[in-house]
Amino acid sequence: MKRAALLALSTALTLSLGMGAATLASAAAPAKAAAKASTYVAPRNAFGQPDLSGNWTNATLTPMIRNPKYGTQLIMPPDAVKKEEGEMAKEFAEGNKPTDPNAGVQKGVDKNVRPEFAAAGGDVGGYNIGWLDPGSQVMRVHGEPRTSLITTPNGQFPPRKPGAGGGGNQRYGGMGSFDSYETRSLGERCIMGFGRNAGPPMFPNGFYNNNYQFIQTPNYVAIDVEMVHDLRIIRLNSTHRTDGVRPWMGDSIGHWEGDTLVVETTNFPEKMNFAGSWKNLKVTERFTRVGPTRMLYQFTVDDPDTWDKPWGGEYEFGALKGQLYEYACHEGNYALPGMLGGARRAEAEAAAKTAPVAPAATAPAKATKGGAH
Repeated sequence: MKRAALLALSTALTLSLGMGAATLASAAAPAKAAAKASTYVAPRNAFGQPDLSGNWTNATLTPMIRNPKYGTQLIMPPDAVKKEEGEMAKEFAEGNKPTDPNAGVQKGVDKNVRPEFAAAGGDVGGYNIGWLDPGSQVMRVHGEPRTSLITTPNGQFPPRKPGAGGGGNQRYGGMGSFDSYETRSLGERCIMGFGRNAGPPMFPNGFYNNNYQFIQTPNYVAIDVEMVHDLRIIRLNSTHRTDGVRPWMGDSIGHWEGDTLVVETTNFPEKMNFAGSWKNLKVTERFTRVGPTRMLYQFTVDDPDTWDKPWGGEYEFGALKGQLYEYACHEGNYALPGMLGGARRAEAEAAAKTAPVAPAATAPAKATKGGAH
């Protein structure tokens, strides 16, 4: 029986991910639910572990970094919650209206839709709201609405140490960014999702595909990330690799502390840096089931070469209403050759315009055969 269960779980690892239009389940948890969270006991799986398995989503209106207007307010005021969620409801209603198939490109005409959504829906090949899942509610943690996922006092990245370098998340763009496929972003190349969906730390991207499937075995926990179909493997009760290899999502090892799965990740590659930190970056995550449809996610970021002290944040996954299907990323297969080819064509045209014009060659005079008469 145990072998059959293991086989079933191994088979589940092959499940693919896809575009989802799912929303957080029970995101607006009442206060009484928060009171019960501390006494909630997660169900156990066949291996005796707290059961984190299943489909989850972290889609939310709450940004990773706090809007400065909230200052040091971690808890969002009730009137602000009502406004945020009300505006999103209007955007969904506007975006879901039937469109005229003969209307042509109407970039930015939806005045009730946030600019980035209007732009995406207006361009040829862009998405309208039917393809997007940015979340419809403010993030609640223990029933409290939050202004940011980061929990530093001001909800911003903490100051960096002198000489720690820039704070960019991924170093792309600018001069030479079209020289090679290797200088394009990982998301554009269909290698990793944009917005750190896979992480760690893991964050929603604000647009779509913010869904996950958690799968457990006695020795591993796998997180199937919908965006670009990333599969993160966490080795339980293991040690970090010492061979110098830096996997795309870092090297994750985990263990159980009571009902909480604790995961420590190191060995990040430079192109998956977090706020500029990667070489000595350590991210510690804690996954705790706090209700039938809620899972608390807490993370701590530590890099003594970049910040004076560790810092982090938290949010809650909600149970996903639906199934995950394959997210097949093909944009890079078609767009990259065209983009790089277009850049070479532009370079050739620019070179032709600036090239010095060679003087016309003078033809030599023809001699008369036999001489003059």
